[in-house]
Amino acid sequence: MAVSIKSPPPLENGDRLTRDEFERRYQVTPHNIKAELIEGVVTMASAVRARQHGRPHAHIMTWLGTFEAATPEVMALDNATVRLDPENEPQPDALLRLESGVGGSSRLDEDDYVAGLPELVVEVAGSSASIDLHDKLRAYRRSGVAEYLVWQIAEASVSWFYLQRGSYLSLAPDTAGVICSRIFPGLCLDVPALLAGEMARVLAVLRRHLDSEAYREFVAGLERRRG
Repeated sequence: MAVSIKSPPPLENGDRLTRDEFERRYQVTPHNIKAELIEGVVTMASAVRARQHGRPHAHIMTWLGTFEAATPEVMALDNATVRLDPENEPQPDALLRLESGVGGSSRLDEDDYVAGLPELVVEVAGSSASIDLHDKLRAYRRSGVAEYLVWQIAEASVSWFYLQRGSYLSLAPDTAGVICSRIFPGLCLDVPALLAGEMARVLAVLRRHLDSEAYREFVAGLERRRG
């Protein structure tokens, strides 16, 4: 007697699933399809436009990658799946995490996914600002992600939030429009330069802050914890 093994049904935008069921269906989804589980609801990405998403995404990764290259025990990731909690498995555009051995609140699990809370999550919101600034923001805030940055392309604005007593507050720029992380000393972003596409200036400002006393103390603390 033949036994048939029923394959999982395909993912559909708007499906309400547990994280386990989402992963089961995602494993048989074509690799060119990006899907996330946000507040228990499947969200499937639309086509990616070059100027509305691809290029800004590359600029964010250049900025974070430069910080990672200079800083021990820090990992920058592009489009990595995050097992955040039972109802949320996002795939943020970018993230920056501390290794768990120096006090980071996430780890790479046996499936090579990020498990836990990256210190900084970044989303480039070309056509998804309503999700990134509402459902995702609530999920990241409730789970305890320390910092969350959203670049709204259409609005030409950057919002950088930090967690304080269970609420997200906005990090304020200095008079030059530069915003600096509270978690990663030295990680500073020249917002006007980023919005203008002037990456040489973005990186020059970052490197200037990597030469600060606060950054050197941060790195020294990481090296002490690494032992």
